[in-house]
Amino acid sequence: MFKGVLRKMKVELSDKVNYYLDFKNDFLHMNSFLGKKIKLKHVGYECLNCQSSEMIYRQGFCKSCFFEMPSTAEWIMKPELSKAHLDIEERDLEYEKQVQLKPHILYLAFSSSVKVGVTRKTQVPFRWIDQGAVKAIQIVELPNRYLAGISEVELKKHYADKTNWREMLKIGSSNVDLKEERLKCLNLVPNEILSYINNNEFSTLNINYPVISSPTKPQSLNIVKEEKFEGELVGVKGQYLIFKDDTVFNIRSNEGLVLDLNFT
Repeated sequence: MFKGVLRKMKVELSDKVNYYLDFKNDFLHMNSFLGKKIKLKHVGYECLNCQSSEMIYRQGFCKSCFFEMPSTAEWIMKPELSKAHLDIEERDLEYEKQVQLKPHILYLAFSSSVKVGVTRKTQVPFRWIDQGAVKAIQIVELPNRYLAGISEVELKKHYADKTNWREMLKIGSSNVDLKEERLKCLNLVPNEILSYINNNEFSTLNINYPVISSPTKPQSLNIVKEEKFEGELVGVKGQYLIFKDDTVFNIRSNEGLVLDLNFT
């Protein structure tokens, strides 16, 4: 029996991605539980910031923390709103400079379709794994979040920027040529980033996941409503646990929940 607060699973790129559920007192290698039954039981809440037992509002945080923390400000989801390069504060300028003024990667990935995205350079390839991409490629490295954000806005006119999670969970591979798509992108980006584009050859990263069988009709588990669930684990992809009966459980969207876990 294990008990802990859900946090985004840690990942390790290998022949097949390794997934780890990090509880305070236990570090669970989820790949090793494939083919085994898991019992989940919701027993409470714990804000990932203040550790209060208040109901989680969003992203693993209670309501007051969500609206006060610099890491949950609007520029996180909308990089084009970043202002640290102008020395303008939103919630905490020092924090915003630490994050926004670091190298960012504008990229293409295939999860449910070809999508464009932005991530800090230090989050490659983890960001791609978290969204369940089976392949990804860098378009260009940029010196701050703002430039990456305005580039993403421009490319969103031609590519998706969201993942269809149901399709992502059903897809095991893709024949899409991301190198060719990247070349198309270079003609679509805003003028502000043209000086950062170089002639380097970028390779496509292919990502394989520990999945025994993919769901045919994925059904999302609401563990708060159901209170408990039992099922055989047959895969892990993105931040989802996949069960034999097509039930899927998104660890990321349930951060801050306190669960009891039992494996048999």
